[in-house]
Amino acid sequence: MNRLDEALMRRSAALRPSRADVVVKKLSTSANHSLIWFTAAAVLATIPGRGRRAALRGVVAIAGASFTANALGKQIFPRRRPAADLVPVARRLTRRPTSSSFPSGHAASAAAFTTAVALESPVAAAFVAPVAAAVAYSRVHTGVHWPSDVVCGAALGLGLGLLTQRWWPVGVGQPAESAVPVRTPVLQDGEGLTIVANPNSGPDDTDPADEIKAAWPKATVIRIDDLADQDFSAVRALGAAGGDGTVAAVASVAAGTGLPLAVVPAGTLNHFARDIGVASLEQTRTATESGEGMAIGLGSVSVDGAEPTIFLNTASLGGYPDLVRLRDKHAKRLGKWPAGAYALVRVLHEAEPLTVTLNGRRQTVWMVFVGNNPYLPRGFAPATRQRLDSGLLDVRFIRADVPFSRIRFVLAALAGALHRSHTYRQMDLPGFDVRVHGRAVAIATDGEVGPEGTVFTFKARRTALTVYR
Repeated sequence: MNRLDEALMRRSAALRPSRADVVVKKLSTSANHSLIWFTAAAVLATIPGRGRRAALRGVVAIAGASFTANALGKQIFPRRRPAADLVPVARRLTRRPTSSSFPSGHAASAAAFTTAVALESPVAAAFVAPVAAAVAYSRVHTGVHWPSDVVCGAALGLGLGLLTQRWWPVGVGQPAESAVPVRTPVLQDGEGLTIVANPNSGPDDTDPADEIKAAWPKATVIRIDDLADQDFSAVRALGAAGGDGTVAAVASVAAGTGLPLAVVPAGTLNHFARDIGVASLEQTRTATESGEGMAIGLGSVSVDGAEPTIFLNTASLGGYPDLVRLRDKHAKRLGKWPAGAYALVRVLHEAEPLTVTLNGRRQTVWMVFVGNNPYLPRGFAPATRQRLDSGLLDVRFIRADVPFSRIRFVLAALAGALHRSHTYRQMDLPGFDVRVHGRAVAIATDGEVGPEGTVFTFKARRTALTVYR
């Protein structure tokens, strides 16, 4: 290998000097500390949807590649770098690295970022890949790496880029589908549409009523506080303008009256609107004028035998409501995934275990999560759904009755091995019961804290609601 490396280095050094030498040197140094890739990620992050997912996955892949190549690979496999006199003086870097030559950290980061971006956006990767290849070759051209260092570094980066799918499957963030497409009433200018608006939704408490009236001149707009007093017998469709809590309240009425639901994303996070593929008021208006929609399932929970409460996204017992609150509080500053990890560790540290009988089996748990339809990823950071008509509930919980359960859970989550951990359980069920032993606890549904109780009955309703999309 050494003889082959030296032969290839001499062949590269024999190339005629050109202006490209200056460009290659600058490209090589621009990749120091992955600066060029973080810049590319910042540009991709300005593109909603695929662009932002590609940027986030790329940054995660860079972190893994940089740590593996520099903190592990170079320590385990020490190798002397090529002698400076193997390449012409004009090509040599001003500051030659002094760490081990094997593997190339620059090549690992370049390949990891490109692979991760390609998983989310092949079009963006087509622009990134030539630059990544040039960065990898530049390490040989400037004489700071042997060719085998670059090849092995690139292979390492490729593997780590693909490995991100273990924690974050491709497709997370895509709109969910339903096998039950339906035709909904066509509402020209919103005629026959009553929209329930929450003026306190959204990050700035902006009242969406004016924007709604401009989009649907013939629609009726009411406040969320007046929802219970309305007669919807002459209404053709209901609308909800607000966050997930507002949408869930209106969806419950729509499901009970058999009316289709138009969702206007006017909250802070808009999880449900994202999952059905509605990103703006304009998209909702287009759907109401074309009559396009789909039938979706709903989850319900009855507390101590009371009337069931509908939930669109999730319900939870134990520390999970605190986890969501902490994650959302720090998401803008840290990013969603780091904020989720921080919230998980903190809640697990502070939480008190619950003794419950879940689906007929008694056990002690830290928290219980219930999703309306199965969520992805399958670890304990559920983010999105592929289907909304499965007729199943996604049930997840962390056991507290095994030694060092919290530490073992965190380590398994970091290793992407929760499916093998004794501390974590995940099931897809059409319905189940949870009986809490001891003091009553509160249920949280769609981000809203509900009543306290000791017996919770969960059910899935496969096609209970029609939504415009």
